[in-house]
Amino acid sequence: MAQDKQESLLEIEDCLAMLLERVSLQEVQEVSLAQACGMVLAETVCSDIDVPPYQKSAMDGYAVCAADLESISESQTAAEDSFVELKVKGRLLAGDYEEIPYEKHTAVRVMTGAFVPEGYDAVVRQEDTDYGEETVKVFAPVKPFQNYCKAGEDIRRGDVVAERGTRLNPVHIGLLAETGRANIRVYRPVRVAILCTGSELARVGEPLGKGKIYNNISYILEAGIRREGLQVSFVELCADEEELLLQKLQEALEAADIVITTGAVSVGEKDIVPAVLESLGAEILFRRARIQPGTPTTASVKDGKLILSLSGNPYAAIVNFEIYFWPLMAKMMGHESFDTVKTTAVLQSPYGKVNRMRRFIRARAEGGNVYLPSAVHASSVIHNMTECNCFIDLEPGRAVQVGDEVRIRYIKGV
Repeated sequence: MAQDKQESLLEIEDCLAMLLERVSLQEVQEVSLAQACGMVLAETVCSDIDVPPYQKSAMDGYAVCAADLESISESQTAAEDSFVELKVKGRLLAGDYEEIPYEKHTAVRVMTGAFVPEGYDAVVRQEDTDYGEETVKVFAPVKPFQNYCKAGEDIRRGDVVAERGTRLNPVHIGLLAETGRANIRVYRPVRVAILCTGSELARVGEPLGKGKIYNNISYILEAGIRREGLQVSFVELCADEEELLLQKLQEALEAADIVITTGAVSVGEKDIVPAVLESLGAEILFRRARIQPGTPTTASVKDGKLILSLSGNPYAAIVNFEIYFWPLMAKMMGHESFDTVKTTAVLQSPYGKVNRMRRFIRARAEGGNVYLPSAVHASSVIHNMTECNCFIDLEPGRAVQVGDEVRIRYIKGV
């Protein structure tokens, strides 16, 4: 009978496929550039201007025409007698703009970032001059466009600055800023509700009564979600009371695009989530998957919004959150960087247990190898997770030895 029950469980890939069918790309919103880092661009942005919009000096010195300095020997130094003396026609600081017509054997005193007038095609470092004000002695030749930034050197008018679907990093933000874009269109970050059930849960910061434990899982999930630039719009604790949970679930659905619950999903007396989902009128997509920990994980849909119900054991909740949540975010946000990375590594620590069910084992991967930092694998224990960056995804019934290649999945949210 137990074997039949196990065979009826769904594979996690099948469960995930059901979830992905029910979500779509987020709608588009306009945000200020200062808010946009980490968001996904919903438009292709082209520059309306050249960047820089004018030719400018790359250093403090004198704008010159390189041809006027050809007589200076490159083997000479400033301490020797080979130089050209030029008339200084003006002085420009960064931010100044003045058209100073070029005349042969003249120069313009310029500072870094200053406009370079037409006809002057290079800048001599001030260290290679006598710092003259009315006339200047130049002791070193320059080549055309040396120490000189051409108009459009960084970006040309009409160039694509960032493609639609780009996840914006600080450099993208800087590029958009220098083209003058104050607002851009992005996919709206997913809003997530977290509802932790359990009459034993106490709020952090309150006195801990007898028979109580502090809630930690909402903090873990919220921190991981916020770190990726997504929004947590609702966080609540709920005692094991069906009417109260029904009320809280309705509030969560109103506040978010996706709801995550923890606890009360198994078959115990106070595992009330299945009954409440039925009262809510939610459509159950799956209940129980072929995985340890977190076999009872349940997913449902209400009014087009997913409800992902995880185990109340912290490690089991983390594992199943990682498996299901991040692929959903990759689809809803339109960028694969939200998903977790899956690969293989060579096992370097002994693991003697042979599991009847597919098991996710906390581990640390480095340089193509994977290690087990701890021998403790209980679902209620998370202190050793600080040493881990991945899970080993171990097939059911497989015995492994040091040196075997195993599947791993990097942890994104912790």
